[in-house]
Amino acid sequence: MTDDSIWFRRFRPAEPAAPRLVCFPHAGGAASFFAPMSRALAPGIDVYAVQYPGRHDRHGEPCLDDIAVLADRLHSAMAGWDPRPLALFGHSMGAIVAYEVARRLRRDNPGLPLHLFASGRRAPHRLRPDSAPPRDDAGIIAELRRLGGTDAALLDEPGILEMILPALRSDYRAVQTYRWKPGGPPPCPVTVLTGDRDPHTTIEEARDWERHSQEPFAVRVFPGGHFFLLDHAPAVLTVIRDQLAVPQNRRTA
Repeated sequence: MTDDSIWFRRFRPAEPAAPRLVCFPHAGGAASFFAPMSRALAPGIDVYAVQYPGRHDRHGEPCLDDIAVLADRLHSAMAGWDPRPLALFGHSMGAIVAYEVARRLRRDNPGLPLHLFASGRRAPHRLRPDSAPPRDDAGIIAELRRLGGTDAALLDEPGILEMILPALRSDYRAVQTYRWKPGGPPPCPVTVLTGDRDPHTTIEEARDWERHSQEPFAVRVFPGGHFFLLDHAPAVLTVIRDQLAVPQNRRTA
């Protein structure tokens, strides 16, 4: 396996000159979360989904509990890619990982056409000191039930929990210990997507991404909670297509 094939999954082929969209999962998530998005956007957009260590086909690898290290590894894996237009889509924890990868890409290639979609996450500099993360496995499971992004039936299966809890613990540590560090200009334009009832991100916190964006900057607010994108997939896909300027005759439903 080459380094990029370890990190990225493609669920559908795309046209040779199609813009590339790299998708970064939420805490505990895997590349398969973006399989429906890949099917819907192909062949006009070439979708790559990140597979973090410690889950699915990388289950035997140690998890990474540091956002900066994760971003460094992903940036390294993308180093040999061709310079066609690139967009990064991150949801929740994935939005912060995508942002840090964007900073590294911009540092090394200032002319790269680049766009960031930040979904379900407050701006990188916004901290909530009064919002304590779950301290144990029971707290993590309760949080998953509250957010609604995981099939509740799976959370009642001891075998499933045994498989997913190591990655969840690691990801929650990564999010808990992340601190934004100033340095350099905003890496690229940012489009923010957020739910109007997301317990982890207020609309004000989402709008604060403007501090980290070049022009143009946009915020799209959807009805729903933290996983609003599951209920509004067609509208989210439209935002992506419109931003990447995919012609109508290349779109698929």
